[in-house]
Amino acid sequence: MIINLLAAAGAAAPKGENPYGLIPALREGGLISQTVFAILVLMSVVSFYILFSKLFEQQKVINQHKRMRQGFWNSTSLREGSAKLEKNSAYKQLVDDGLTAQEQHSRLTDPVEAHDWLHGSLARSEAAINSKLGSGLAFLATVGATSPFIGLFGTVIGIYRALIKIGAAGQASIDAVAGPVGEALIMTALGLVVAVPAVLAYNWLQRRNKAIAEDLSAFSNDVLGYLASNGNVKPAIASATTGAAPRPTTPVKPAATTTAGQTGGVQTRP
Repeated sequence: MIINLLAAAGAAAPKGENPYGLIPALREGGLISQTVFAILVLMSVVSFYILFSKLFEQQKVINQHKRMRQGFWNSTSLREGSAKLEKNSAYKQLVDDGLTAQEQHSRLTDPVEAHDWLHGSLARSEAAINSKLGSGLAFLATVGATSPFIGLFGTVIGIYRALIKIGAAGQASIDAVAGPVGEALIMTALGLVVAVPAVLAYNWLQRRNKAIAEDLSAFSNDVLGYLASNGNVKPAIASATTGAAPRPTTPVKPAATTTAGQTGGVQTRP
């Protein structure tokens, strides 16, 4: 009876329509194939949504880093520099958390080294930013790892249906197996089409997150040095943005000194 219904459906197909296309294959595959197809499509849509949303979020932090380099360290204090940054800037969050930790250190009843307290607070703030940037990437990794197997499940179902049709027909004719085998191949291809972009997006976003994390770590270290020295230590970028030459260091008499970055690394002796 099922074979008669499938034959009737094929006969009722409009003239010129491909009986082995995606829609006929899904129609013939039934609920299981349609469910597998829906899951793969959903995974693909969510993967691309995560890709574009994370690219936008990462580019926002990269732009914040560029604006921070332009004038932050030219400020007379960290509070003044923080006021120059935009409200939701990741770098403003680091500065504000560092200033808050400095204020809280004087209220501690158990003595803790100021450097350790500030370093821990900045590291916690930095980890929170990195965690937010990395949210959603686990889904991309999951899609890249599981979607080929979901497509393979559709392939197994298609081959199973082909074997049933061969047994019911009593002979292995092309008409009996072309539809289910075509359905199986389509599911395999869909699984790969969903997996490959997800894996590429995951690796690309991870690499960009690593570069952003390196910039955040360098800035956090600069803020820690500024707080620990009461503003006497600033990064070299402050001199580069103002155009002023770095302050010369006093050479130690017993040993030769090198003024790298000022005289091209040429050794000078007292």
